[in-house]
Amino acid sequence: MITADGLVKTFGSRTAVDGISFRVEPGEVLGFLGPNGAGKTTTMRMLAGFVPPTAGRAEICGFDIGEQPVAAKQKLGYLPEGAPSYGEMTPGDFLAFIGQVRGLSGDDFNRRLGDVVERLQLGGVLQQPIETLSKGFRRRVGLAQAILHDPPVLILDEPTDGLDPNQKHEVRELIQTMAPGKVIVISTHILEEVDAVCTRAIIIANGRIVADEEPATLIHRSRYHNAVTVRLERTADLPAVAADLRAIPGVREAEVDEHEFSVTAFPRDGASLLTTISSLATERRWPLEQLRLEAGRLDEVFRNITTGATGAT
Repeated sequence: MITADGLVKTFGSRTAVDGISFRVEPGEVLGFLGPNGAGKTTTMRMLAGFVPPTAGRAEICGFDIGEQPVAAKQKLGYLPEGAPSYGEMTPGDFLAFIGQVRGLSGDDFNRRLGDVVERLQLGGVLQQPIETLSKGFRRRVGLAQAILHDPPVLILDEPTDGLDPNQKHEVRELIQTMAPGKVIVISTHILEEVDAVCTRAIIIANGRIVADEEPATLIHRSRYHNAVTVRLERTADLPAVAADLRAIPGVREAEVDEHEFSVTAFPRDGASLLTTISSLATERRWPLEQLRLEAGRLDEVFRNITTGATGAT
């Protein structure tokens, strides 16, 4: 339902997007990631028909976004970066305007309006000028206009930017609820969001795709995958604990974190360490605060993949 084929975007002598190709199928929630300047926002704008590509093409539900823009955009809901809107309008007026643009009227419009207002908890601000709303509410109004016509494809640029933790959780639940049967592409810099809602992640750097995998597979790339972290009370002897961990045959290395007052043991050749370290902690009577098995750290994988990335956003 979304196809990008060799997308290129240049600004003068600068190449922001350099030959990006991928396909997203119904039911997938794709996290589109990259450091600042990687080209992810430019790619989202090309997919949505907001800016034309220098080369390549994109399709929405089989419609070429360049050659059949109206048909493609009828299938698309787009939340741009910053959630732009008309500040002097109220959310109620703005969504009524969007409804007219989308061809909604009468009972159909009222039903869809009621649904998005309830989902995004906009009832209390419907008659308040948008320019007076908080950043979080403006973001929710932007998301409301993107889903008002219940499109099969959603392209959302930083959908939870500016929201508090509870609101972020609600939006993530909304995305998960909408995901079956839809194509959803989310640009985000919040790595926990990828793990929480995405079924697939594409990482770009310098305008090129450098990874395209399931989040769980990416996490397995982390050197923390299956490591064991021992967090201790401040009375503990961290160097002694680290030395004990290094003496375990299956431990490749043990790293001390004085800020967290913890030691992380890294396995050698896929060794399973949790049971052995738990028994050792009991035997040595370490003053434990926490003993945890690490799944892996997506932020570390992201840094390793994108280190040194520069370019245009």
